[in-house]
Amino acid sequence: MSVSDPHINSEKRGALGLLTLNRPAALNALNHGMIRALAAQLADWSRDGDIKTVAIRGAGDRGFCSGGDIRAVQQSVIAGTDEGARLLRDEYHLNATIGAFPKPFVALLHGITMGGGAGVSVHGRYRLADASLDFAMPETGIGFIPDVGSSYFLSRCPGKFGMYLALTGARIGAGDALDIGLMTHAVDKENFDLVLESLADGETADHAIALHLRKSKPGSLAPHRRRIQTIFSAASVEAILERLDRDGSDFARETAQGIRAKSPTSVKIVFRQIREGLHLNLKHCLAMEYRLAMRVLPGHDFREGVRAALVDKDRNPKWQPSSLAAVGDVDAFFAPLGRDELFNFS
Repeated sequence: MSVSDPHINSEKRGALGLLTLNRPAALNALNHGMIRALAAQLADWSRDGDIKTVAIRGAGDRGFCSGGDIRAVQQSVIAGTDEGARLLRDEYHLNATIGAFPKPFVALLHGITMGGGAGVSVHGRYRLADASLDFAMPETGIGFIPDVGSSYFLSRCPGKFGMYLALTGARIGAGDALDIGLMTHAVDKENFDLVLESLADGETADHAIALHLRKSKPGSLAPHRRRIQTIFSAASVEAILERLDRDGSDFARETAQGIRAKSPTSVKIVFRQIREGLHLNLKHCLAMEYRLAMRVLPGHDFREGVRAALVDKDRNPKWQPSSLAAVGDVDAFFAPLGRDELFNFS
């Protein structure tokens, strides 16, 4: 059965299937209808012999996609419904579909690309970054966890960069994203349409992209790569903070301050999540993240984090517990969900 949504434009252009996230007033944030429409269209195009390549882009000048509709998830939790859980379940299945998509999948990325925006792009084979890219996984700042398969792609970033991004929620540009493999090619947004024209004409993705490559500038974090690797290879969040405090540089002080402002519970969970993700495939990472999400969503910190960031916007969340020492063991967050697991691996 066909599933459509007014915020998803689907076009067949010759050999190309083109998806456009068309909700620019909300920075193309993914709601449940958009997620379901994307999944249905990918299922159709995976079977369509005329389609050789699929591409995805975001409408508007401000960004590709700012993430999932996290406020709707919070409202579902407050109302006591399962809509938020169903949204995340469908979103994670979509992420897995993109990761295993049988045809070349090309994401054309500009501006704000965060959270769920990463989930519908980074798992694809080609990720084209405009110089305006502003990438982040900021979930620890709202009492949640980096999800959409981030425990897979962040854990595989070189030099502990993924652990740094997951704990801090730091925003990085195209240079850093290319340096650590989150993006694959530097292409100016003004040339995105030319890439799409070549793909529609049946050119291979490699050839279509090669015609429009630009030279990328080094990332702003390049001077700190060795420092990040040394500090974020520590055996606990507390040890990371100790190393940051000992380092004493402006970068280290700002990084430590940023981590200490995040939900202590989220930070402790995410540290373990990224370490475990390195040893799991994408579907197992998504299954782990779904377990974590189902335990984190009903908690105080998620409701409080969304309130402070998106509802009242006072940027002053009151975390409970308020310290790492008070968090305790996080094993229960990782426990299987039984019949509610994301995937059946048996």
